[in-house]
Formats: sequence, C-alpha cells, structure tokens
Amino acid sequence: METVNIMIVGVGGQGSLLASKMLGHLLLNAGYDVKVSEVHGMSQRGGSVVTYVRFGDKVYSPIIDRGEADFIVSFELLEAARWLEYLKPGGQIVTNTQRLEPMPVIAGLAKYPENLVEKLREKGAQVDAMDCLALAEQAGSSKAVNMVLMGRLSHYFPEIQAAAWQASLEAVVPPKVLALNREAFALGRKD
Repeated sequence: METVNIMIVGVGGQGSLLASKMLGHLLLNAGYDVKVSEVHGMSQRGGSVVTYVRFGDKVYSPIIDRGEADFIVSFELLEAARWLEYLKPGGQIVTNTQRLEPMPVIAGLAKYPENLVEKLREKGAQVDAMDCLALAEQAGSSKAVNMVLMGRLSHYFPEIQAAAWQASLEAVVPPKVLALNREAFALGRKD
C-alpha cells in the first residue's frame, strides 16, 4: 500500500494533538506502519499547530512535504488556506468553518479573508466544510470540535469499521468526557 499522508492543522488549544493521537491509535490497530510528528508553533498563545500522520505498509519518515498531503484536516478555515500548498493535486480538505481571528486581524492590521471555501476550491482542492463548532456544542462542549472532525474524516476511510474508530476514541479520551466525545464523533460522522 502506498503511504497516505494526513495533516492536522489548527490553532493551539483546539484539540488537534488529541485528534492525531486517536488517528495514530486507530491506524496502528488497523495494522499499518504509522508515523506521527507534532510540529508546535506558538500553541500556548493561539498560534498554528500542525501534526503529520503518515501510514502505509512501511513509512520511513514522519514528515510531509509540500504537495504530498492526501488530506488536510483543519480546525479553522484560515489554517486550511495557510497549509494548502502541502495538499497534493486532487487532495481532500476536511475543515471546520469556524473563523478564529489571528493577531494581525485582532490588532486591525489585516482583514480576515472572505470566501475561503470557494477560494480553496478554485485552487483545485476538494473541500468538505462543515460547522464543527455548532455540532460540538450540540454534543455538549465546544472543545469537542476535534471529535466532530474525526467523525467527518472517518467517511474517507470506509475500509476501517466504525467500531474501530469508537475503540480508538475510547482509548484516548478521558472517561469523564467520553460520552460527549462519542456524541460529537457521531454528529461528525452523519451524512
């Protein structure tokens, strides 16, 4: 099997590291060789956080170069745009439509770009965009956006059974928030 490359991109504090941990657990249990690499920006200060997840028969490096990502899973629209050059031609973006204003926008030095989903599509990306924040809040916590995104991503891996996704979720999520994370995953997984 050819190596599959997934980039998980977001802003510090959104739960992207837990999502990558769940994905790594899932793929290892499915029998793949898996490499996960966390690249932290100013994560404690709301800066970009990027995680690479690579899997296949044999994976030699955890790093994804420009033009190699099969998937970009984005917690925020501008982050999807920021990392677009890493997506391979015909690659898939799975993104939350939430907008988190970066510091230059907050300071009035820049404007948040408009129509980002359309702009991403114009650049040739396939974009699956949904309001993950609303679904996470419906599940019980705005912090469950990561599991909504994992639920949505699961559509693109029909060979991995729903029960395997659930088992990995249960393995990495703390018991006290397990029920709401299960619900968030289920809401993201719905068609």
